[in-house]
Amino acid sequence: MDIRIPARLAQGDLIGIVAPASPIDDPTRIERGVRYLESIGYRALVGKHVTERIGYLAGTDEQRGEDLHAMFADRRVKAVFCLRGGYGTPRLLRRLDYRLIARHPKIFVGYSDITALHLAFWSKARLVSFHGPMLGVDMAGAMDPFAEESFWRVLTSGERTMRLVPPGRTAVTLRGGTGSGRLLGGNLSLLVSLLGTPYHPDFRRSLLFLEETHEEPYRVDRMMAQLYNAGILGRAAGIAVGSFTECRPRDPAAPSQTVEEIMRESAAGAGPPFVTGLPFGHDPATITIPLGVRARLDGGSGALDLLAQAVL
Repeated sequence: MDIRIPARLAQGDLIGIVAPASPIDDPTRIERGVRYLESIGYRALVGKHVTERIGYLAGTDEQRGEDLHAMFADRRVKAVFCLRGGYGTPRLLRRLDYRLIARHPKIFVGYSDITALHLAFWSKARLVSFHGPMLGVDMAGAMDPFAEESFWRVLTSGERTMRLVPPGRTAVTLRGGTGSGRLLGGNLSLLVSLLGTPYHPDFRRSLLFLEETHEEPYRVDRMMAQLYNAGILGRAAGIAVGSFTECRPRDPAAPSQTVEEIMRESAAGAGPPFVTGLPFGHDPATITIPLGVRARLDGGSGALDLLAQAVL
């Protein structure tokens, strides 16, 4: 299957806004995010159902899927930005028209629960998509300058090679060496939830990147063990770990390992270069990572470089 690389964004382009997971609690954040896009020269089209709410979902599965399909089918829309994560994208995977998405490749951005869509888009449509800031979370307030620079550079420059992470920036080397492969990954719990489904990509010789938030260490341990037992950690060309935000025991007095200890054990049993502390995940200062693009991880310095274009 051919790899589908979307066109880069340009001033004046129309950006579609969707809510494929949970609803936004404060609707004014949609307005603030739209104003941010307009202030830097873009236009926004808000999905028909983004303000719907059914419990922890931003509308029914049909409504959320309808908004996604509408944005990909609309030739005026050059990129699709997610409003927020939360929960709900795995429910959409069997309902989506991947042939439609493959016929209309465009920039698709989000993180956290949006990981399920990223991995499904790659598995079913070979679409390069982007693990990056979301309109109702990051763009509705004062966006971190480091995150903002990385985001717009990745989506607009079309550079043939690009340094995503400079050497030594908060990186901790757990296993050295250099590995090259396609960047695949995202939120750990979402990635693990797709194991055994048709939407889980082949991670052999990939650069696997992982992040997480608000999971207790024993749960992180269980998920990392599952990746190891599934042969994913050992077959990857390199493993890049970002922030594991608030991943602490609920009871501080309870005996527990730390995430750092879990990662050291995982690196010892894996084999490829293994680096933690990279700047991506649920923290404000995060890089934007293009899934499906070939990259190189330097396990000694922590540098992460794109080896091919993320946008045309």
